[in-house]
Order: sequence, then C-alpha cells, then structure tokens
Amino acid sequence: MRVDSGDFVLPVDKPAGPTSHDIVSLARKALDTRRVGHTGTLDPFASGLLVLCVGRATRLAEYLTGLDKTYRAEARLGVETDTLDHEGDVVAEDEGWSGLSEADIRQALASLVGSLQQIPPQYSAKKVEGEAMHRKARRGERVELPAASVTVHAIELEAVELPRIRFTVRCSSGTYVRALARDLGRRLEVGAHLTGLRRTRVGDLGLQQAISVESLDDERAVAEARLAALTALGHLASVTVDAAAARRIVHGQRVRLASAEELAADSRDAAGDPSRTDAHPVAVAHAGELLAVGEVHDGVLRPRKVFPA
Repeated sequence: MRVDSGDFVLPVDKPAGPTSHDIVSLARKALDTRRVGHTGTLDPFASGLLVLCVGRATRLAEYLTGLDKTYRAEARLGVETDTLDHEGDVVAEDEGWSGLSEADIRQALASLVGSLQQIPPQYSAKKVEGEAMHRKARRGERVELPAASVTVHAIELEAVELPRIRFTVRCSSGTYVRALARDLGRRLEVGAHLTGLRRTRVGDLGLQQAISVESLDDERAVAEARLAALTALGHLASVTVDAAAARRIVHGQRVRLASAEELAADSRDAAGDPSRTDAHPVAVAHAGELLAVGEVHDGVLRPRKVFPA
C-alpha cells in the first residue's frame, strides 16, 4: 500500500468543541475522499490526538483502535456532574476538598492504577441496544451499565491547585478518563468531575506528529504528517516476504515461513518467534510496503486482509 496513492494514516490535533465525526467530515472534504475514518473517539470538550485512516487504510482501523492512550487531564474536586465533565449539571457538592493534602490525592490516584472494573458514564458514545448512551441520557433514560474491564498503566499527579488538580494517565483503549475523575472523587469522598482533557499519545504515535485541523487542506502539511500503512502498524509483529510469496499472498493463499528469523526480531508481540503470534495480527511487507495483515500459526502465514499495489 503506497503512502502516495491516497492510502495513509494521518494524525490530527483535534481542538476542543467539534466532535470526532466533525473532524472526519472536514478531512473528507479537504482530502477529497469519502474514505476517512478515525480510530478512537474524543469527546467534544476534549482535544488532542485523533488518528485518521484515509483510503484503503480505513481497513487498518481495527489494528489501531485498541492501542493504549495517554492523556493530560484536569479535574475539579468537590463537585460531581451528571456527565462527569464541566458541561453537565451539578448533582453533588462537598467542601471537604479544602481539607485534602497532596498525599491524600496521590494515594487515591495510586489506587486507580492496575486492572479495574469501570462503570462507563451515562453520557457516552457506548451503544446500548444499537443507540448511543448519551442520546438515551438526554431523554432522561438511565440504563444500569455493567462494569467493563480496563487497565490503567500509570497515573502521575502533575499539579495541585485545590480544588483543581492536573494529572497524566496512560490507559488501555476503552478507559473513560471522565469515569476515572468520578472514581477519584468518590475515593476522596468529595466527588469530582473532569474540566479538561487532552490526548497526547496513541500507542507510539505522539501529538507532536499531528497536524492542525486548519492544515487539512494544506497538501504539503498533509504530505509531511501522513504515515505509510507499514509505519502506522509498527507496533505489530512483521514479516518481509519475497516476490514468489507475495504473489501467493495477494491471492489469499497461505505461505509457510522458512524460519523464525523471518519475523522481525525487534517485534514486541512475537520477539522473532512465530509460535507466539498465534491469533495475533502480523504485518506482511514486500518491497518496503504493506502487502497484507495476517496471522501465523505453526509457521504458516495466513493472510487476512490483502493490500495489492
């Protein structure tokens, strides 16, 4: 898949205000293509890294959506809202925040690190019976949502200016930082809501690589920021095949790998061992470009999605 063919991944710095779908619509118009999608929603009030897939690269979205995310966040202690952010209605207030110490806050944040069972916000894009929860919530409907398994890898307290605090968090895909603010407030027994959120990383992709929304119609800016599909899938195990194998793969045929060394030795998922890639996607390259995404089982590569030149 050639990056100059209109098939690429584009990191964009979403401003606060528009929805993620709004940014997709702007990109479709600016890039003159309907084939644009994103790999993880940001709430309208949030800003930061929104990863777009353009052209045939939209077929890669499933391999990017599940990557860990990093955020910078600000929370207001002592006030809880129905949306868990500053745009909602106040549902509880507590002046107990004035007696909190920095040590109290650090301890509460530390208790949120690890594997958690997190109850999603009532106001969210999570779908129930085919409809986004926020639509039900705005009609006054309340649904008892089951807790979801999420992982918070790290939280670092950046500043304490009571009743506001700032922190960074690295977490698994599907984690609601608004819900982390809610749970933090409840652990401190004063309540809390999120007042600011900025996504700074998606996997290994950082915000410094993103272009502004205003630059979407700037061909030079897009050309400098866009990522070839193979580069965007750098977090996957990878294998480079010769011309003979490439011809088989583009027709959906299986290929037996000659040795474990055919898998990239620096791969995080496979570490050069085909037996460890079972049921995990593998990026298949030929002549320096993405040829397919497949799976390896017992030394046999099975193509799942093929991208012929």
